[in-house]
Amino acid sequence: MINIALFGLGRIGVMHAQNIYLNNNCSLQYVFDIDQVLAKKIAKKFNSISIKNTRIAYTDKNVDVIFITTPTSTHIKYIMEAVKFKKTIFCEKPLDLNIKKINQCKKFIKKYNPKIQVGFNRRYDPGHYALKKSIQIGEIGKLEKIIITSRDPAPPSMAYLKVSGGIFRDMTIHDFDLIRFYLGNDEVKEIFATTTNLSDLRIKKINDYELAMCLIKSEKGVICMINNSRHCSYGYDQRVEVFGSKGMVISGNRRDNASEKFLGSKTAIKRPLLNFFIDRYEKAYQLQLDDLVYLVQKRKNPRASFEEGRKAIIIANAAYKSLKFNKVVKINF
Repeated sequence: MINIALFGLGRIGVMHAQNIYLNNNCSLQYVFDIDQVLAKKIAKKFNSISIKNTRIAYTDKNVDVIFITTPTSTHIKYIMEAVKFKKTIFCEKPLDLNIKKINQCKKFIKKYNPKIQVGFNRRYDPGHYALKKSIQIGEIGKLEKIIITSRDPAPPSMAYLKVSGGIFRDMTIHDFDLIRFYLGNDEVKEIFATTTNLSDLRIKKINDYELAMCLIKSEKGVICMINNSRHCSYGYDQRVEVFGSKGMVISGNRRDNASEKFLGSKTAIKRPLLNFFIDRYEKAYQLQLDDLVYLVQKRKNPRASFEEGRKAIIIANAAYKSLKFNKVVKINF
């Protein structure tokens, strides 16, 4: 049994708490949040212990994993504390918004040789992962293009957007990572980014963007396109296409069921898309947790490690540099 202490009980933290509770290989030992009323409520719901001080979890030798879903600005602090106590670590993305802090953390934790998994859940989505397998077995021949569409049904709150780090560090970061996942040993080389605000002027007022496009080229010349929007009137639009010399494979949107209606006034009416990330990537989050179990039990490298989190932020920073200077920017890891 893997004993876990979960830090942070926002929407995604509570979702993770439920997955841990339902996983037969895991036990949710402790939960921590600055909102103690919430922490006690969640602890009761999932048969765990609410703690006021994270050190309780660090010093408990029975705790195997520190699971970090706190605000981004606290991630590095908790990682650096957890490695001192030889805990396996799960950390939601992004590691931090500041690459200098991430690099300092990398240098600090190196001597501990820690086991760290970063929450890039899309690597675990069955549809998206099927594309990776198609590439690996040569089903589509030589990889030539990767096209990712990721559109949220609605933007998060203005309060969240003000501290999110911007669209590239908060939203597109998933797509930057997914591109690297598909490219494998062929690293990304350069990026061109462009953005605009057309519908929600509130986002413009906080110097963020509601619409973004990125073109990325790999060392071997694979062209990658990312298409983002903070809003989408028809739901959570999540599609990936990989194109090669022998064909193409697509991971498409998901609905609550695959039924269609054919009526006198309309034809091929499909069910709405699943609503946002917790529903759309439900299975991915479960498989991600299974990978964490393997990391603890077998020290099998996770699909997304600390280095994946570090490199995703570097690409996001390069995207902002491209946007600022309106030019293609080289990516240096």
